[in-house]
Order: sequence, then structure tokens, then C-alpha cells
Amino acid sequence: METMQDYLYGFENYLRDDKKRSDNTLMSYMRDIRQFERYYNRPLIDAAGEEIESYLGYLASAGKSQATIMRSVASLRCFYQYLFELGVKAHNPIRDIKPKKAERKLPQVLTSKEVDLLLGQPKCTDLKGYRDRAMLELLYATGIRVSELVGLNVGDVNLSASFIRCRGVSKERIVPLYPAAVRSLSDYILLARGKMISVEREAALFVNLNGERMSRQGFWKIIKHYQQASNIHKQITPHTLRHSFAAHLLENGADLRSIQEMMGHSDISSTQIYVGLVNKRLKDVYNRAHPRA
Repeated sequence: METMQDYLYGFENYLRDDKKRSDNTLMSYMRDIRQFERYYNRPLIDAAGEEIESYLGYLASAGKSQATIMRSVASLRCFYQYLFELGVKAHNPIRDIKPKKAERKLPQVLTSKEVDLLLGQPKCTDLKGYRDRAMLELLYATGIRVSELVGLNVGDVNLSASFIRCRGVSKERIVPLYPAAVRSLSDYILLARGKMISVEREAALFVNLNGERMSRQGFWKIIKHYQQASNIHKQITPHTLRHSFAAHLLENGADLRSIQEMMGHSDISSTQIYVGLVNKRLKDVYNRAHPRA
């Protein structure tokens, strides 16, 4: 007889193998379900719709953001749909629960001067400096996600044609590189990477000081270090450079469809948020500069 742990294990495999969810999404879903399990303190298979609604109310009263609550709904809905399709649940108890949509906040971006300041922080005086400059330049040049950045292999880079091949969650895409990014990558690959890798067959493009593939957490520490060094008074994350990449392209005349393709957005609505961001910045400039504003 299947136990609740068996169902959770099966659901995790279902997300990974059938739904092809990324590791980050998989971890988020399982974390949400485990949190509900601790709250409910009974077999999850017994939960009814009103009990799940009560849990969502608990999350709100605990100060959780609407975005967090909506993600929990998505996680639980997917889990109970899985149990329904297995035939162990007569219906999906969360199917008709519709939480309020989270207000979509405009992302924070850097100005062009701030980008120049940040990207100029790594000094190519040692191996780490070559690597860090190449990583920052590549992130801003392409707008790829940090998981995609650290997942790149040497074979994904074409310096002569000035592009990288990026493997996203569901498909592969080609993203062009500007000359400064090509130079930084070339310097790192030719002058530093060979001395940093721990084994000759290492495929990873970017490696840590142990010569192994750089982790997401490792790169977060790198970007925080250079934020402090640059004295930029904004919270900079890898996603800040991704947002800045999109906003600056849009400001300079790139079309939304091209930006969508380069960023790997499956839905253009994810890209359209940058229109609101650019419009807001233009309005701010107008209000500051127009003599009658």
C-alpha cells in the first residue's frame, strides 16, 4: 500500500521527468507542499478545499506576500491534480480556489553609468579577476538567468561568431554578444580558465577556485562583493542585470519579440513589463526636465 511519502516521491519524479520542471521550480513546489504538510499535520490526501483556504489565510496573516501565496496555490494545485490523475483523490480540492493576483511590481534596473561602474570593478590582475569580469560582462550582454550562466559549457561559446548557445528550461536559444563581452570571454578562456580547472576534461565554462563548476550561490557572493566595491546604493542581484539588459535594449529601440527570444520568455507578457518600466522612466525624466511639468 502506498504511503504519503511514496506519493510525494512520485510527484517529485513526475515534475522532473514528465513536466520537465527546472531544479529551482521543483525545489519550490516541494518546499510549498512540505510547509502545508507541517501546517495540516495530517495525511495530505485527506485535505479538503476549505482546509487549504484556511492555510492560505494563515499565510496571509503571517505576512507572506501575495506572490508567495499564489506560488503555494500553484504548487498545491499541481500536487492534488497529480493525486486526482492517479485515482487516489476523487477530485482536486484546490481546483476552484482563485487567490487575488499579486500586484506586479516594476523591476529595479541599473542606469548605464551604474552598469559601467559595476562591470569595471573586477581587475584583470589575477585569474579570479579575468573570470569575474567575463561573468559580469556576459550576464549584461545576454540577459541570461544566473542558472543558465553557471550552466554554460565551453562548447556553448562561439567567439568568432560572437554568440553563446544557452539551454533554458524547455528549449535552446542563441544570444549574440557585443565586442567587449567577446574580449572579456576570450581573455578569460585563453589566459585564466586553463589554469583554474581541476581536471582537463572539465566542461564548465566558469569554475570556482577549486576548479569545479561555479554554483549559483557562489556567483551571488561575487556580485554582492562588487556591488559593495562599486558603492552603488541599490540591491543588485543577478536578475538586476537581466532586467537592465531588457530595459536598456527597449530604450534603444529593440522590439519586444526580439527581447522575448533572447531572454527565453515563453510568454510575451513576461517581456511586456519592461514597457511599463521604460514608460515610467520617461515620465520621470519629463516631470524633472519640462519647465511646465
